Amino acid sequence: MTTLRSVTDLRTPPVNDGDLFSARARQYAYEHRAQSLQVLEAGCGWGGGLDLGDRERQVTGVDLDLPALRAHTESRADLDAFHLGDLRTVPMPPREYDIVHAPFLIERVPHAELVLDRFVAALKPGGLLLVRLRDRNTAFGFVDRLMPARDPARRGRRPRTGPPPAVYDEVASRKGMQWYCMMRGLAITEEYASGETLAAAGRWTAVLCRVISLVSRGRLPSGHSEVTLVIRKPENRFARVI
Repeated sequence: MTTLRSVTDLRTPPVNDGDLFSARARQYAYEHRAQSLQVLEAGCGWGGGLDLGDRERQVTGVDLDLPALRAHTESRADLDAFHLGDLRTVPMPPREYDIVHAPFLIERVPHAELVLDRFVAALKPGGLLLVRLRDRNTAFGFVDRLMPARDPARRGRRPRTGPPPAVYDEVASRKGMQWYCMMRGLAITEEYASGETLAAAGRWTAVLCRVISLVSRGRLPSGHSEVTLVIRKPENRFARVI
């Protein structure tokens, strides 16, 4: 796994992506140990939540209202409440949450920038937005957009265990998220690239991605398929942020 801070400043994160988010959430909890944490699980319809240990917390889930996502959401014991539907309108009170955890959500929802605006508005000043997304501006993202029917569930094979099919709005990329954070006055404190989704897609997809990267002269890189970002909302109420 490689950081995306800059071309010349490469380093390896201390833990893998899932543990990284839990570690940063626990660090935030320690810094705010006098209060009960309010957590928004954005994209609660697949995967799991954060490991916050024994910290007192209230966890609310939001996601699209699709049968598979609803079934998984209803099976989760870590959610105190959840709302499924259009993420532009489901309840998200302003400045309510300490942490918004959004793994593999931004690339699979329409109107992703508007949805991100709602997440940021729902964060308390100083709160954390933890985002992991498949990067549309990679060779894998290009293949995933071009051939969505490659999902094995559509061919009568074993259903996929990863996130649902992606929409890939413009913001669903490393550069898109950097631009978004700059325009909203948000601070990206950590940023990493990894290739777990590409590796899980199989050998031939990896070969195809390398060919696409060569043909595009590196414009669509094949070295990673997803990006992980730890984003902080400014404490200063006069900062340029929604």
